[in-house]
Amino acid sequence: MSLLSITDLSTHFRLPNGALRALDGVSLDLHAGETLGIVGESGCGKSTLGKTILRLVEPTTGSIRFAGEDVTDVPARKLGSFRRRAQMVFQDPFASLNPRHSIRKILTDPLIVHRVGDRQSRARMVEDIVQRVGLDVTALDRYPHEFSGGQRQRIGIARALILEPDLVICDEPVSALDVSIQAQTLNLLSRMKADLNLSYIFISHDLSVVRYFTDRVLVMYLGRVVESAPTRQLWSTPRHPYTRALMASVPDPARRRQASPIKGDLPSPQDIPKGCRFHPRCPMATDLCAQVEPVLEASGSDHAVACHHA
Repeated sequence: MSLLSITDLSTHFRLPNGALRALDGVSLDLHAGETLGIVGESGCGKSTLGKTILRLVEPTTGSIRFAGEDVTDVPARKLGSFRRRAQMVFQDPFASLNPRHSIRKILTDPLIVHRVGDRQSRARMVEDIVQRVGLDVTALDRYPHEFSGGQRQRIGIARALILEPDLVICDEPVSALDVSIQAQTLNLLSRMKADLNLSYIFISHDLSVVRYFTDRVLVMYLGRVVESAPTRQLWSTPRHPYTRALMASVPDPARRRQASPIKGDLPSPQDIPKGCRFHPRCPMATDLCAQVEPVLEASGSDHAVACHHA
């Protein structure tokens, strides 16, 4: 059984001049112990997907099942058990940490909210988690502004892990960090996954990081999944033109001729093209692509693609 199962999930935002379709029929399954990567250009719906899964943003249609339980329509006041087992690491650790609270309070509050332990056991848990993410216990009585970006992200990771969740959604967790600090943060996430038997959804636009860190990848474009495959298989045989264009856009010193960027701009989610959403930018587009939207279909073992010409 999947730890997380998403079926036909859509999230639309009402605006004065129409609806913005941030997510438009996304389905996925995440198994226990798996790291699933979500990639795509800015504006494709990656972050909205992560927030919708955790019900930080309410879905418009579709279903979210976690550990066999449907949590799509559970009232917010009854989501405590789900929220304890599913946590999030945000992109900007400075914005997601309360500047008025000490690190001790930031890490203790989740334990109090979920009624975990007594005062003494909570103090021990806080000291333990801060050391496990590579900080000294003296950090507990300091404030977020006293730390570097990498240290703040470690605090964000500690806050997500202190409740010992089953699922952690990482929303661009290393994009704001220097390259050397990125490596340290990824190594920390890998170590904590092994120690705590975690499952990750790893959202990123950095394909090099995704290739290193994930077991399986979903490629998103304008609110939909256009390709899904195990990471190694996706890199060896990408089948969607958009996936190939994304990979070709990664600088490679070994490549004699650097690839041209994807032509055109990402269309607005308020004005999604008819037919295949990628066809205005696709070098393989035909009349069929302009008229009929392809569905995500199996294309070999554990590989699915939404393209008429895959």
